[in-house]
Amino acid sequence: MTAELFWEKHYRARQSWGGPANPLLVEVATPLKPGAALDLGCGAGGDAIWLARHGWQVTAVDVSPTAVEQVRAHSLPITAEQHDLAVSFPAGAFDLISAQYFQTPLPLDRAQVLRTAAHALRPGGLLLVVDHGSIAPWSWNQDPGTHFPTPAEVAAGMALDPRQWSVVRADRPQRRATGPGGRTATVTDNVLLIQRAPA
Repeated sequence: MTAELFWEKHYRARQSWGGPANPLLVEVATPLKPGAALDLGCGAGGDAIWLARHGWQVTAVDVSPTAVEQVRAHSLPITAEQHDLAVSFPAGAFDLISAQYFQTPLPLDRAQVLRTAAHALRPGGLLLVVDHGSIAPWSWNQDPGTHFPTPAEVAAGMALDPRQWSVVRADRPQRRATGPGGRTATVTDNVLLIQRAPA
């Protein structure tokens, strides 16, 4: 199954769109001066909508046509584009690139996509990568043997030149999350924040 078909099936079944932004994106973006932002794998659109409402010029991309159409349906200045990031990447340079839970059960050279994202940063720009670091009771993957790459492993896989990009945050905070039906659980996020060197 292709990535487009897999995620299109997932998003066609979705009943609601938008929703709250991911808390770690809000934490990182709130103190920043708004500029150009890129949301990789925008999904239901909550992050892109939050950024646009807070003054950012947002480009939101997803492999699912339905997800892209739903983001476009909001009356906000968001550029929504369909991309299979294994094949194509949006044009432009960005002050903030967000990859929230940019994980898939399908084959994907994720390190290459994140490396491309780092190169799309403007001088001084930030790349925020937030990954699942634990299994929630409602996760589609319930394999207890699953390895969640640490922030350090993700950074190493990107193989960026440390003279041009620096790791400004690499940690594994826990938070209380709410899943389907209001079920709650403590989950771990793997957080990596990379900054491109200023000009």
